[in-house]
Amino acid sequence: MAQLVLSECCGLTPLRLRGRAIALPSPPQLAAGPRRPVAAAAAIHRDWALRVSAPTRLTSVVEEENRGPSHGGEGEEAAGSSSAAAGVGGEGGAFDPGAPPPFGLAEIRAAIPKHCWVKDTWRSMSYVLRDVVVVLGLAAAAARVDSWLVWPLYWAAQGTMFWALFVLGHDCGHGSFSNNAKLNSVVGHILHSSILVPYHGWRISHRTHHQNHGHVEKDESWHPLPERLYNSLDNMTKKLRFTMPFPMLAFPLYLFARSPGKTGSHFNPSSSLFQPNEKKDVLTSTASWLAMVGILAGLTFVMGPLKMLKLYAVPYMMFVMWLDFVTYLHHHGHEDKLPWYRGKEWSYLRGGLTTLDRDYGWINNIHHDIGTHVIHHLFPQIPHYHLIEATEAAKPVLGKYYKEPEKSAPLPFHLLGVLAKSLKSDRYVSDTGDVVYYQTDLKTSSSVQSSD
Repeated sequence: MAQLVLSECCGLTPLRLRGRAIALPSPPQLAAGPRRPVAAAAAIHRDWALRVSAPTRLTSVVEEENRGPSHGGEGEEAAGSSSAAAGVGGEGGAFDPGAPPPFGLAEIRAAIPKHCWVKDTWRSMSYVLRDVVVVLGLAAAAARVDSWLVWPLYWAAQGTMFWALFVLGHDCGHGSFSNNAKLNSVVGHILHSSILVPYHGWRISHRTHHQNHGHVEKDESWHPLPERLYNSLDNMTKKLRFTMPFPMLAFPLYLFARSPGKTGSHFNPSSSLFQPNEKKDVLTSTASWLAMVGILAGLTFVMGPLKMLKLYAVPYMMFVMWLDFVTYLHHHGHEDKLPWYRGKEWSYLRGGLTTLDRDYGWINNIHHDIGTHVIHHLFPQIPHYHLIEATEAAKPVLGKYYKEPEKSAPLPFHLLGVLAKSLKSDRYVSDTGDVVYYQTDLKTSSSVQSSD
């Protein structure tokens, strides 16, 4: 049952962008001339990953641009600009979000200022220091006051700060935290283990999400159910998947059982999630996770179960709800239906353009602008503190393919309605077709309306 409850996350590799678009020197293997065979390049990346315990497939985005004609990206502009223009105009001037865009990754990259690609290690560490001080301060204050009038406020605040720690660890996994792979790994392990996330296990699955975003079968995070699989679910499973608050509690289950229709665990080095050369990394993260469980068990013995429930367990569940809430809304809930792709219609660029930016009001700064998500998906190596500027610079290129987020009040309560509406209407996609859209289960919808 747990395997059919919703899920979260998976990532791309840290890239040091090289190429003419940002006027940095190109490495030999990406310079003009014959390209290195794919098998040889893969072997080099595997060896490199073992040495530094960092994500593999470093050239994934660059390769996407270079092999455009067969995988989309820049090739879509060269091979299908006329059809793209028709898609943007559509019949009667309507915009078709599923049409190939009349631009490529290189055009978006060239529009982004060069300094937006620069990673400042000291600045990144300052965010870690800020968040850790706030977390410890909140815990100390709540424990000292120990009032039931204060605990609910503490849970909301501390759960949000746990989520902020997760985002910084997420940046370590992408390599946008710093250019030092070992520092990224150490900081990422500390941050993620403290909130019971296996750093490498999650980093690798999140890489899969970024490399396949918008693909019906291959995406890893909140991907749609094909109609046949949806119809095979029993009523209880559908309730768990689509009825609040259950989908917002899915992340721990996902870590152990992965997404619907997929198998594997983020803790098992033999899982199909991982390549053989990644076993050591997964074992390291699982050991770190177990060490944190041991620390929590010891604190529970010393402080008592009730105190640990109030100090850690409830904020942890708040963090889980933040994570599922934010990641779901990055890929669902726009007022216009957004496409999902299969086969030759999918490309890295087209898949990335189906993601959404969200405004979280006061929370934007607290959780490190993770709501600025479109540019992050296309170029995850850009540090979070440059994402807003990079997005503004890219908007003229993206045009209507960028969906402007609704402005939030100080707290993003408006997104609760968006979430509820999406869970009700976005149920499954067609079993066939290479460009598909979410459909509504009319039987379920009518029964809910009659009960209202």
